[in-house]
Order: sequence, then C-alpha cells, then structure tokens
Amino acid sequence: MSKSIAIDGPAGAGKSTIAKKVAKSLGFIYVDTGAMYRAMALYMIKNKVDASDSEKISATCKSADITIKHENGEQVVYLNKENVNGLIRTEEVGNMASASSVNADVRAKLVELQQKMAETTDVVMDGRDIGTVVLPGADLKVYLTASSKVRAERRYKELTEKGTQCNLDEIEKDIIDRDYRDMHRENSPLKQAEDAVLVDSSYMTIDEVADEILRLYKERA
Repeated sequence: MSKSIAIDGPAGAGKSTIAKKVAKSLGFIYVDTGAMYRAMALYMIKNKVDASDSEKISATCKSADITIKHENGEQVVYLNKENVNGLIRTEEVGNMASASSVNADVRAKLVELQQKMAETTDVVMDGRDIGTVVLPGADLKVYLTASSKVRAERRYKELTEKGTQCNLDEIEKDIIDRDYRDMHRENSPLKQAEDAVLVDSSYMTIDEVADEILRLYKERA
C-alpha cells in the first residue's frame, strides 16, 4: 500500500522547499504539480492550441499522459513518454500554463494523473487542493502557512539578492490579493482540509518545519 503526504497552503509559505526535503528524508517521490501543469501547457503548444480556445484545450488535454519519476537524483517530467525537463521552463510555456490551468477539464485530467501516481508510488505532493481534492485519503495532511508580512519579507529578500528592485509593501499587497483569488476561485479553492494539521512557519527555519512534518508523519505511521 503506497503512502502519501499532502501539503497545502498559500503562495510563499515554502511548500515546495519543504515538500522536497520531506520526500528526500523518507525516500518518497516529490510530485511537483506545477511542473505537471507546465507539461500540459507544452502539450497544448505542440498541438497548436490557442490559449483563449477553452473548448480546444478541454478536448486536447484528454490525450496527454504526464508522469514524474526520479532518475539519478533528479525529478524527470515525462509527457507521453518523452522527457520534457528541458522544455517546460520557458516563458511561452509559463504563459500557456497560466491560461490552461484554470480550465476545469485540464484540472480534472491532472488530478486523475496525480491520483494514479499516488496509487503506485510513495509521494509528497504540494499545492492548493491536495488534501481536499487530489489526495483526500492522504496519510498526513498539512496546511502550511505564514503571515503575509513574513511571506512578503521572504520574497523581498529573494528578489533583492538577485539584484531586482522591488517594494516590500507592494509585494505584500500582491500576496494578499493572490490569497484572496486562490481562496475564492470556483474550482478547487484553497482551504484547510478538516483533518489537516496547521503548521505556521512564520518563525521557523526550513529544517524546523521539515522536522515537524516528519515527526507528525512518523506519529501517524
């Protein structure tokens, strides 16, 4: 019987970083759901589907097979058996992913693929609706959050270290706006699953958060 950990939470809470650490510690596969949406977007581009043609997006997504494997210590994304790691990080793919990910049929298809992976592999998955929609039967569900101020400070630090000029107040406003959109969207809104454990990472280090999730998992296992 495969095992699964679901980590949900708002943007900037550190979900991906934590999920990767937890997966590595347990020897599970980290499922980067964002990379799966990008692979789907690449499939749309390969099939010359227009980003505004929702009917064509709905029809085309049904024939995409996307899976994630770990090979030689790195995550490899396969689209219809082709390794697409080197193709999914372009701006064109990002823009198409943004347009196609709101399509209900795309979301349904990717949820189906994510659930299929979790049936046969031990996984750690992070996102907005993993504990509520994708893996409602996960062995551990975590709702990882941090205050908008702390999340804005983290983003500000990240951007300024890259030499990007930015404004802390504007970053926090963007985060608050994004939280609102994520929590009020029609399909799979962001919310804490009833049986999820709330972990507030505002005043915790990455290692402390990962250790807490590992502790919670071992408690249940």
